Amino acid sequence: MIRRRELLQIGCSSFFGLSLSHVLQQRARAAADVEPRVKSVVFIFLTGGGSHIDMFDPKPESPEIKGEFSPIATTIPGVSFTDMMPGLAARTGKLAVVRSMAHGDNRHLSGTHNLLTGAVQPFNGDSNQDKSLKRSDWPSIGSSVSYLRPRADKLPSQVTLPNPLIEGVLVWPGQHAGFLGPKYDPFVLKDNPNSKDYKVTGLSLIDGLDVGRLKDRQQLLSSIEGTESGVSTSPAGQKYAGELELAMSMLTSSKLKQALDINAESAETRDRYGRHEYGQSLLLARRLVELEMPVIQCNMGRVQSWDTHVDHFPRLKTMLPALDTGMSAFLDDLSERGLLDQTLVVCVGEFGRTPQISPLAGQSVPGRHHWAMGYTAVFAGGGVRGGQVIGKSDAIGAYPMTTPYHPNDIGATVFTSLGIDPHLMIPDRTNRPRHLNQGKVMDVLYTGAT
Repeated sequence: MIRRRELLQIGCSSFFGLSLSHVLQQRARAAADVEPRVKSVVFIFLTGGGSHIDMFDPKPESPEIKGEFSPIATTIPGVSFTDMMPGLAARTGKLAVVRSMAHGDNRHLSGTHNLLTGAVQPFNGDSNQDKSLKRSDWPSIGSSVSYLRPRADKLPSQVTLPNPLIEGVLVWPGQHAGFLGPKYDPFVLKDNPNSKDYKVTGLSLIDGLDVGRLKDRQQLLSSIEGTESGVSTSPAGQKYAGELELAMSMLTSSKLKQALDINAESAETRDRYGRHEYGQSLLLARRLVELEMPVIQCNMGRVQSWDTHVDHFPRLKTMLPALDTGMSAFLDDLSERGLLDQTLVVCVGEFGRTPQISPLAGQSVPGRHHWAMGYTAVFAGGGVRGGQVIGKSDAIGAYPMTTPYHPNDIGATVFTSLGIDPHLMIPDRTNRPRHLNQGKVMDVLYTGAT
């Protein structure tokens, strides 16, 4: 039930504390300052932290580090991937492989926040509960795009699929608009596109609102307005009504639902991507690229699928072929449709995995563990110069030997690719101006220098 106190709390949002002239000025800058390279950015998110050594940076010279997979040649002379990635090894002409990603946060939740927002999570405490999703978080990249450059068709600027990142009471941060408020939240699909009975029924906001609940709230607001006319004319009431109207228009958008209707694809195309959740999710991502969705977060798994502390190699023998097949088909499909140049693709986790293979306490099957100090990200499309490896890790894949790149730098690169100056100021919850991003654009992706 919505009470007047809750309506008034909504009115405390930092966005509506700003002057109209300031808002218009920031949006004008977002529209004019930077020439966009792309229309869409696709995050292929290895949630839980994929093992860089077992994919894109093998270490065959170190038997204790190498693990069960063997190196295979790529199309770049002298550069190897593992034998679990034959499709992408054959497509390195499209890829820029950054082997010198690094940061200092080995926590899933705050590490995910950093990647998905391009900013370090504000400190609220050290427990997982303290790091769970909250409105004091930084906005997701797509939410910032929605705020700075709202779409004329009222669709969101970010769609997350095939599911939100939630485990029990913990909701991974970086998945909504944070302190910008719910008006700018991404929409999240909650249906497995590989399911036999898949229908576009699970589109919702990250904090649980769906079409039915919004209609209920709309009726409730109408009844409140009928008995307390002051609510409808107050800033809080007007703001809430505006958010509700906007959310309803987005949730019921036929364009968005059509884009998410994977059943419109031929059986041949669906087979090409692979009949698994990874492949079918990437096929949906391609359909959203056709809709020119600015940010598409494509979760490869559910929360900690790539968190392979235990059963590491058996699990990867299932996950890696699915990723390789789906991502290879996705890159080929974008290229064949003339969409790759207008789309930046980023494949990365919140961190990598340890070089050492060891069991957790009480476990017999070993795995690799959290490792943020050195890992790999893969980029393609959007003007990225393919056929290159950027940076170098040490002999065991633990630390960068060359210039390290931070998740904030990925954020700065994504914002700039979308034509938004990463140094723009946005207001936090206390109405203080804050830089949108503190990273540096990864120009090396385009110049080819290491």
